[in-house]
Amino acid sequence: MIKLFRLTALLEGISYILLLFIAMPVKYLLDDPTYVKLLGMPHGILFVAYIAFSIIGKYKFNWNYKEFIIISGASLVPFGTFYVDKKYLRLSC
Repeated sequence: MIKLFRLTALLEGISYILLLFIAMPVKYLLDDPTYVKLLGMPHGILFVAYIAFSIIGKYKFNWNYKEFIIISGASLVPFGTFYVDKKYLRLSC
């Protein structure tokens, strides 16, 4: 399960960065919503999967509430999932 969580964290992080730093500027600066439409749905699915994995991981790996909040909240911060992978998920392998 941890390998799948790590893969989901990586893909969610990449999709979030692409959405924030490429798709959104193109949408608002060049008036072209194509990339937001293209990246929005996959990012949403990855986000939901990441949160589901963090909930499952809280019980499977006995994370305390502080760790759980950090791990779950990292999906809201650019590059946050990369930090979580390095600090929490690699240790669980």
